[in-house]
This record gives sequence, structure tokens and C-alpha cells, in this order.
Amino acid sequence: MDPLSITASIIAVLQLSVKVLGYFNDVKNASNDQAKCAVEASNIHSLLTKLRFRLEEGKADAQWCTAVRALGVENGPLDQVKQALKTLQTHMTDRGRLRQALVWKFKKEEIAGILDRIERLKTLILIALEMDHFKLSQAIKGDTNFIRARVSAIQSGVDQIQQGQADAKHNKIVEWISPMNYPAQQSDIISRRQEGTGQWFLDAPEFARWLGEPKGRIFCPGIPGAGKTMVAAIAIDHLLHSTQNRSIGVAYVYCNYQEQNEQNASSMLAAIVKQLVQNLPPAAKPVELLHQKHHVHGTKPTVDEIFSALEEVVGDYYIVYIVIDALDECRDSDGTRRQFLAKLRDLQAGHDVRLMATSRSISEIMNWFNEGLKLEVQASKEDVKRFVAGRMCELPKCIQRDPELQEVVQEKISEAVDGMFLLARLHTDSLLDKRTKKDVRLTLAKLSKGSAALDDAYKKAIQRIEGQLSGDYELAKTVLSWITYAKRPLTTTEICCALAVEPSDAELDPENVPDVEDLLSVCAGLVVVDQESAVIRLVHYTTQEYLERIQNKWNPGGQLNMASTCLTYLSFDIFKTGSCSSDEEFKERLRKSQFLDYAAKHWGEHASATEGETALILERRDSEDQTPLYLAAQLGHQKTVKLLLDKGAEVNAQGGEYGNALQAAAARNHTAIVELLLNNGADASRHDSQGKSILHYATNSVDCNLGLIDLLLSRGAPANTTDINNMTPLLYCVKHGHKSIIELFLDNGLSIDACANRKPWSRNTVKTDTLSRSSVSESESDISGTSAGLTPLHFAALTGNLAMTKFLLEHGADPNALSRYNESPMHLTLRRTLYGPSYDDDWTDKDFRIEGRWDLLFIVEEEEEQDAISENITKHREGVLDALLADTRTSPTIRDYQHNYPLHCVMYQEPESMLVIQKLVSGGANPLERNLKQQNALHLASQAGNHDAVTFLISLGVDPALTDNEGLNSLHYAAQSGNHETIDVILETALPTTPSLVASKDNQGRNALHHLASTNSRVPHETIQLLLDKGVGGSELDASGNSPLASYFKRPRLGALYVETCQSLLSVKGNALFVDKNGQNLGHLGALTFKCKVEVLEMLKEHGVDLMQRDLQGKTILHYFAMGGFLTKQSLHYLVHVVGIEIDAKDALGKTALQHAAEKARKDYPRDMFCRGRWDECVKLLSEHGASSTASRAIEG
Repeated sequence: MDPLSITASIIAVLQLSVKVLGYFNDVKNASNDQAKCAVEASNIHSLLTKLRFRLEEGKADAQWCTAVRALGVENGPLDQVKQALKTLQTHMTDRGRLRQALVWKFKKEEIAGILDRIERLKTLILIALEMDHFKLSQAIKGDTNFIRARVSAIQSGVDQIQQGQADAKHNKIVEWISPMNYPAQQSDIISRRQEGTGQWFLDAPEFARWLGEPKGRIFCPGIPGAGKTMVAAIAIDHLLHSTQNRSIGVAYVYCNYQEQNEQNASSMLAAIVKQLVQNLPPAAKPVELLHQKHHVHGTKPTVDEIFSALEEVVGDYYIVYIVIDALDECRDSDGTRRQFLAKLRDLQAGHDVRLMATSRSISEIMNWFNEGLKLEVQASKEDVKRFVAGRMCELPKCIQRDPELQEVVQEKISEAVDGMFLLARLHTDSLLDKRTKKDVRLTLAKLSKGSAALDDAYKKAIQRIEGQLSGDYELAKTVLSWITYAKRPLTTTEICCALAVEPSDAELDPENVPDVEDLLSVCAGLVVVDQESAVIRLVHYTTQEYLERIQNKWNPGGQLNMASTCLTYLSFDIFKTGSCSSDEEFKERLRKSQFLDYAAKHWGEHASATEGETALILERRDSEDQTPLYLAAQLGHQKTVKLLLDKGAEVNAQGGEYGNALQAAAARNHTAIVELLLNNGADASRHDSQGKSILHYATNSVDCNLGLIDLLLSRGAPANTTDINNMTPLLYCVKHGHKSIIELFLDNGLSIDACANRKPWSRNTVKTDTLSRSSVSESESDISGTSAGLTPLHFAALTGNLAMTKFLLEHGADPNALSRYNESPMHLTLRRTLYGPSYDDDWTDKDFRIEGRWDLLFIVEEEEEQDAISENITKHREGVLDALLADTRTSPTIRDYQHNYPLHCVMYQEPESMLVIQKLVSGGANPLERNLKQQNALHLASQAGNHDAVTFLISLGVDPALTDNEGLNSLHYAAQSGNHETIDVILETALPTTPSLVASKDNQGRNALHHLASTNSRVPHETIQLLLDKGVGGSELDASGNSPLASYFKRPRLGALYVETCQSLLSVKGNALFVDKNGQNLGHLGALTFKCKVEVLEMLKEHGVDLMQRDLQGKTILHYFAMGGFLTKQSLHYLVHVVGIEIDAKDALGKTALQHAAEKARKDYPRDMFCRGRWDECVKLLSEHGASSTASRAIEG
């Protein structure tokens, strides 16, 4: 493994650890195990970062590098920790993209295994950082032997996780290529087959010949209602059960007159691809490539791309059967059917694809199949009898109890249907309400036959509907109207929601939702439900044709009722919160409001069909004045907008998320509608309650077009106002990269340096006063003393937008423009943040920064892709700086209001910072400049532990002994970083000329060891020894009376104590005897740290620390453990049984350790507090160990 490979492996673990640490913040109801994992994940991240930088320095000898590379062998230490972190990630995340509240769900043994693997790698990394290659090699060898013994046990679990991930990825990709679910339709249709029906088709010689004929075609025509769809389903079922060989593929398409908008050539070919890939997952590679190409950009593949993928997938099969049902229902007015058939012909040309299609006898389709086989579909008398016999259980009792009458029913219906299964269904349904044998026989005698039979059967069905109770009759009319006029198939849930809506409703009343079974019963057999897909539909497309002919007479108000229902639904209170802030929220809204999708998309189409009844719709408004005109403009229904305007709709009515109809249309880029509204008196100069003008909405869109902006500018729309996000239209153009639109603004007289000043809006007042702000007034002078503000170049530089930075500079943008805080664009691109109010807006939203692309690292899986993303981010950031420096007008010596120069704004902790420093210095930056804190660049580089930058800056003449306002010099800052090389560089460079640097102290009396110990959890022995050897006082006390070791113990309490660090500092004479002004020794201080280990207590005791000592308030170390809440079973046993502390020992106030813990446990703590239940655990431990609860109960009383 080369150095790059081991570095890449380390980076992969680092990225995974960052993601896992992020999840810990979201965990609810975690036990103390969470704390252990969080700390250890953080520690391993820190150590791996140091090891990564050590490798990238390239200064280590070959033997050390060889030893380190062994960490990355297959199933080695890095692999083991990576799998441990993946286990955490897998358990802690929901496999769907909807982020849910995380719940801690691990077993103790799982945690133990994970922590064990992390601890072993930590040990190895520490050895590696000591640069001892022999010791590292021996340790890795021992660790590898341990790993090998466990690999087989671990691997099965890993394989399960990986297989689950692979399956989920495969399912996601096949659903992406096609959402069509024809197998569900197939299952539903075949479930309705009466046993034995259609066998004649399977036994036909033509069908048998087609099955065995390479590249064969068979055309199966039939009259409407002949049962073609059932025959297709029977053929498909036969193929699926008879071709178990995975080298033989079966795919099918059910064309549907109601789905013509969705069933284009691309979608039908994609559905075939989907089925073939589902049957043979290894054939999915071409689909995966299409997914990689399109899913990131949100695009869909073209018909040619899908066809190419289909060819490749078919190539993995020996034979492929494709069945197309109802080809005549595939729309051909736009060429869809011709294109689909052409692609199938091309597919047959290169592969053994055998095609079957059912259809009415249409000449074009018949001509396409003229060289193939032909097998006409018609209902045989035997099949019709079987069908009627299968429905006997549904018929009235007078038929069920009379076998002779049953024979008559079967015979009469089979004679009347003349080859039409549909007619058999309708004739059978006509008997459902006949309660006497006489009525049955009269009905059978009047069964219609011939070409007019269907219409007559439908007419009789309508008569039966009209003969019901008035409530059932009205319900049936409404149901049939919805299904007939629906713009797409409706689910049972959708139609039930629609039927439950009443004009005055503000929410859906669940008690008003009808039962699906009732809908079917009142519709006289004209309506059925596909059980698999839950779609409610008419029994046949001829039913649709019949109802469309009679609806205007039978139910003339159907369309008006549908439009009104949709508008009422869209006006429900639940939707008045505005648009969703994320895709996840939008999906959740659709899941909870299942009629929303249909109502929002299609209400306008129903409204436009209501002709003279539109006035009733115009009157519909919700409580926020969101009008039908607003909805139509937002959704882009131009015809509906014109219709509403012609009928007198108020063009400037306010309401809705975008304020009014004009702004809604502009936000959705509906240029023609915007012009239509303007021509009808819409006011282009208005601002809404968020301070947004029409140009704000128009430009804040990736789809904004030049024609729309040109139109708005020509109509006087305000071009330079600031909205609630502290953005102008010009800034939105920079955000989305609209170069041509920026040029249009410039041509219209807008300055390229037009400023915006960030101010916090009061969201409680903007709704009543759009000009109200909670900040200083516009007339207040800037901090800089001159008129200043944030320019478009500031925004481009801040967000790392290289293309826009270059574009703006080329068009004359001022690279030295100053904000109110004297920040130049260079300050912002280097610091990646800006001064000003703490207010969430587009300036502070990190999703808009180039660094937002880091999120992609958790989506892509290939390391090469991850590296490319990382390099791309760096390229853009460095490119922005290069573009600014390349402009001869740019000054790198501007200071902001904190006197920070560009060199103060460098991200010194990043590997690329050295190059940035060199560029700035080459461009004229002065490394000697100080900010208001009197810090120079060397201070900041030292604090970041960037020894290369420190070396470079010292070489430029920066004095390491210079101090800031707090008395800190570069050695103090380097000690805070904990970076050994940085500390060494400063000492080696400065000591010959400034020997006093070693003994230097800051204003608080702290020396370098104080800073090292107080800011680092794990300090290598070599670093401590380096400072001691150079003369830094190891036992000196600072102004607060703390030694370096005491400072280490007094770090934030959640930081663990490390034995190695304690050992190094305890070896300094006098440190073990430390006692502070409160009488606390090192034992007391250690007890307040996170889960202080027994090994630390033993070490303190060995070095002479009196663990029996009490502080000035009489508290023992056990008291301190109880007050901190970090008592463990091991530490309790050690203190009581080894040290000899009485478990019920009382302090000066008479309180025991148990009482202190109980008092802490009773307090209310914030829910997000780390280990907030630790005192309960402490009480439990003390109680179980025999601590007396009498005093504790007395306090409670």
C-alpha cells in the first residue's frame, strides 16, 4: 500500500467519524454508552487527523512509513474501526432519506466490541506518532493475529449489512428508472380470473408457435369488451410460470387511456427495463450508469438513452418475451405509439425479442403486425358460462337456491354476449337487484344483443342507479363524475377524500369520509377497484366513452363541483403555513394530505371546463385571501388565469406565500402569465410582507429567464431593494449564476457594486409593516465612517463562487469594496464568515457556500469521487483568492474594524493554508501587522499547530517572542495546539536569540506547560518532555495557584484523563503534593472529570497523593465523584475497599456522597445536556454498595 492509499484510508475513516459524531447530537434517551462512544469517536478522529498530517508532511523515514502502511491492510486495524463506525451509522440512521429522531438501540456487548476495536487502533496510532517503527510493527502484528481470530465472526454481520445496502441501492435505482408498477396490475387482473377461462388461448397453435419462434410477433385483436386484457394477463402468467430459467426474460406493459399523459415511449421502455433488471439484478449496470449521470442534476434520461440501456439489458438474456396490452389505448396523436413500436422493431432487429400485443382492429397496428401471427380474442361460450357461474354467490337468493335457474342464467347470458366478456359482466350485474324468479326471467328475456348491446346495457345500469334512494343516487353521480373527468387515475383514498369535502370546510372531517365498498355498491357494477394499486376505475374504457356522451345531460354540474372541491381542499388551514422548506417536509405533507397532489395540479383544468359557471369559483377565497387567480398563476395555468381575469378576478388581491398572483407567477418563471397579469393591471412595484418585490421572486430561482426580467424592468419593477433575507435582485442573480441577467441589470443603469446592509428583520412586525426593522435605521452612519455595504462581489467571495467572482471582476466590480465593518471581499473568502447581526439569511446559510458540497461525500461511495469533490472545493476557494489577487486594483493590506488583515483571516488549520499565506505575502501582505488583540499571523499559525506556516513566517522576520493583549506569545499558542513539531520549531528558532521565551508567562502567570495541559486531552510524553528539557517550569503555579498538572485536571469535565499524560506531569518534582486554595488535591480534581479511571487513581496514590484527604469543607474524593456524577463501579470499589474511604462519610455540612448525588439527581436539566442522567446512576451505585439512604430521605422530607 503506497502513502496515498494509507492516507486515503485514513481520510475515509475521518469522514465516517465526522458523520457518526453528528448523529450523536440527535440521539434521544441515550444511556452512558452514548457518552463512551461519542468520546472515543472524537478521540480517534483527533489522533487520525494528526497521523494524516504526519504522513502528508513526507518527512518520516521509510521504515516508519512501511510500518504505518500496515495499519491499512485488508481487515487490518483501519478496516476494523471503519466497520465499527459503519455499524454505529447503520443502527443510528433511518434507511429512508426522511430524517427521524434517533433512538439509542445498542446492546452492551455490541458497544463493548465497538469500543474495543477503537481502543486498539488508538493504541497503535499513539505508537505511530511516537515514530517508533519497530514497536509499531510488533503491535500491528499482534493486533492482526487478534483480528484474524475474529474476522469470520465479524464478516457475516458485515456481509449482511453490505447486502442490505446493495439491495436498497438496487431498489432505489430501479424505482428511479420507472415508477410504473405493471406487476401490481398483473397481479390484480389475474386474481379475478375464473378457473379454466382463457385456456383456449394457451392451447391455440398460433400461441404455441409464437412461443418457439425467434423474433416472433403475434397480434391478438378483439372487439371492445372481448376480454383482451384478461387474455394478456393469462399469457403473461403462463410465461412467468413456464420460463423459470433466468436467461429468459418476461416484461409487459398495460396501456391505459387514462394514463396517456404518463405513458410515453420513454416511460414504457423504461418500465420494460425495470422489469428485466428486477428479474436479473446483475444486468443493472447500464441503469446504474444512467442513474449516476442524471440523479445528481435531477434530470431524466432521453428515450434514446433508455433504449440503449434496454438493448444492453436484453443482451444479458437468451430470449425476452414482451407483451403489450391495449396498444390501441396508447396515444398516437403526438407520435407516441409510432415511436414506441419503432423502438420495439429496432430491439427485435438485434435480439431474440418475441412480441405479443392486444388491441382493437386498427389498421395502423394491424399493418405493423402483418408479417406476424394473428389470434383473435373473443369470449367463448364456455368461458362466459364459467364467468357467470363464478359470480353466482353474488346473485340474489332466488337464483342461488335454484340450480335449474342457474343453468338458465348461464345459458341466456352466454348466448347474449356475442363474444364480449364485458357484456357478460354487465348482464350479470343487471340481475343483482332482482328478488324473484319472475323478475330474473323477464330480465333475461330482454338482454340486448348486437352492436347496440353495450350502450343498452349501460343505459339500464344508469336506470338502476337512478332508481336507488336519493342519497345513493347522488353519491353514484358524484363518483362517476370524478372517475370520468379525472385527469389521471384516482386512488380510493383520493376519491374518498374528495367526496368528504364540503364547501364550508376548513379541514377534512374524518367522519365524513365514505367507505369504498359503498361507492362500489351504488354504481351498479360500472366501477371497480384494482386491489394491488388501490386505483378506482370504470369497468371498461367503453364505459368512459358512454358517460362522456351523457354527462352533460345526466350530471351537468360535475366539473364545477370538482373544481370547487379542489379549491376548498387547497384552502384548508393545514396548507396556510406556506410552502415546505425541504423535500422531506413536502413528502410528509403529501403523505398526510393524500388529495393534495391531485387538487393542486388539476383544479384549474376542471375550472376551465366550467364555462359560464366560473363566477361561483371566483367567489371562493380562504381566510388569507389566497384566491383562485393566485393558485392558477402559481401553477402556470395560463388559460385558467385568462378565464378568471375575463370574469373579473381581482388582479392585485394579496395573499399566499408569494404575496399576490403576479409575484407567484414570477417566482415560478411563468413569463406569459406575468405579462398577462401586467396587461390586466397588476402592480409591479409592490413589496410583500417579507420586503420582497417581484424581481426578488423572479431572480431567486435557478430557472429565471432573461425575457421575464426584461419584461419586469420595462414595467418599472424596483431593482435595488433589500428583502428579509438581506438580498437584492442582483445578489440573487449572483447566488444562482445568472450572468446574462446581471448584464441586463447593468444595461438598465444598476451599479455592479450596489450595496446591501445586513440588518435583522423583526418577523413579528413585517406582516403589518413591511418597512419595519429591529436594527438601526438606514440613515445611521457605517462603522467605517463612510457609506459602505455588502456588494455582489462580497457574496461571490464569501460563498466561494469562482465563476461569479471572475465575472464580476471582469465587469468592473471593486475588489476593495468595504462592508459596514470594513470587510473586503478578500476578508470574506478567507474567513468564510462575516461580521454583523446574528441573523439567519442567505449570507449566513452555509448550504450556499462551496463547502456545502461536503454533504456529497456522504452520498457518493467511491473514494475517487470523494477526492474529486474535496479537490473541487479547494480549487474554487483558491481560485477566488487567485482571481482577487490577479486584479491589479486589489489591496491585501486592508484591515477590518477589528484591525484584522487578510493574513489574520487565513484558515491556518487547513493543509492548503501554507499556499494561501505565500500568495498573500507575494501579493503584498505584511506578516508583521497586528489586530486589535495585538495578534499577528504567527500567533494564529502557532495556535493552529501549522509548523510549516510558523517556519515560513519566522523566516520573514516575525518575532516569536511578541505578545498579544493577554501576554501570549507564539510558544504559548503553539502549546495550546499540542502540535509537537510547531513547539519544536519555535523553540529551536527562538532560543538562540531569545532564551527568555522558555520561561515566559502570560498575564495570568501561565507558562507553555500550563497552556499545553489545559487545552489538550491527550498530550504525548515527548512533547511534555521537550518543554521540560528546554526549561519550562513543570511545577510553577499560575496566578490562580494552579500547576500545569492541576490545569490538566481542571480542563472541561467531559474531557477524559489519560494515564500517559498524568504520568509525565506527575514525574515533575512537587506536582503530586499540589493543593489549591480550597484544599483540593489532585484526587479531588480528578474525581470531577469524565469517568476517571482507577488506573489514574492508583497512579496518584503511587506518587504520594493522599486519597484520604478532605478539602476545606470536609469533602472526600468520594463526595467529589458523587457531585460530578461520574462515579463508576470500579472507582467506587477502589475508593471504599482499597483506599478506605467510608461510604457514608459526612462533610462539614453533614452530607454524605449519596446525599450530594441525590440532590443533583432531583434537579431539572436541559434535554440536550450531556449525560444528564448520570447522577441517577451514581445514586444507584452508592445504594447498591451499601450507602445509607436515611439521611437522603431526611433531605427529601
